Amino acid sequence: MTTVDTLAAGWRPTRAAAPFTRLVWSELRWIFRRPRTLVVLGILGAIPVIIGLSVHLSGSADGGPPGGEAPLFVTFASSALALPVGTLSVTLMFLLPLTVAMVGADAIAGEQSHGTLRGWLLAPVTRGRLLTVKALGVAVAALVAVTLMTLTGVVTGFVLGGTDGLFTLSGTSLTVAEALGRIGITISWVAVQLFAVGAVALAISTFTEHPMVVVAGILAGDILFGVLLMLTAVDWLHPFLLTVSWTTALPDVLRDPIPTGTLTEGALRAGCYMLIGLSIAYARLTAKDG
Repeated sequence: MTTVDTLAAGWRPTRAAAPFTRLVWSELRWIFRRPRTLVVLGILGAIPVIIGLSVHLSGSADGGPPGGEAPLFVTFASSALALPVGTLSVTLMFLLPLTVAMVGADAIAGEQSHGTLRGWLLAPVTRGRLLTVKALGVAVAALVAVTLMTLTGVVTGFVLGGTDGLFTLSGTSLTVAEALGRIGITISWVAVQLFAVGAVALAISTFTEHPMVVVAGILAGDILFGVLLMLTAVDWLHPFLLTVSWTTALPDVLRDPIPTGTLTEGALRAGCYMLIGLSIAYARLTAKDG
């Protein structure tokens, strides 16, 4: 049968779907080869070192544990456990969400603005798979940012305080294994919070072709949530705000025993934001043309 006869019989050439692992690897390379991503990661990695050295040289560790619960900043200079946890607690309010918002903005809106998003659909890639790849890229970027800050914080804490300074805010001492376990809990919890921010950024990214609109939207939401948390007149709204547990949950990791209520509540709240954000992004991607 000739080619003409085959086409006349209804046969059409098909394109094999691009392998999922290759798509993910391509997305991760695209994220981590951007100069601004590397610059931001470098700044985040330097923050724990700067804070640790500043507090250590200022001698602010006087009056810290053991013997009762001390303020978080007081323990920075003498505890290798408090430095990474405390640094993440501080940067979670602004710098880390901004970093994830930048990645989420570039994931869809950035590719739309450069006209490269159509190339994904020509691969061919379904829109559901496209969103999955983009979401995984944002999640990995969030995890890398948190892990990098934690590693530099742990190393700086060990250099400045040694392994003898692994005490909690309650005044009890921990072994190195116990301290690393608590740091692992911190990394996981913060990464979940940041992925919730990334899911919202992806949702906003499907509505615009301008990445800065996404970053501005996340920044405005962060500021708005902070203002609402200071208003007692809207106490009923506080449990629905993603940031409500950001200032109170992480210090719980440094207590003995660890209070799990705020950590669990914050993780569940972040999960709801993830579900809502990704659902909106999926609905938008499947509904829009082009």
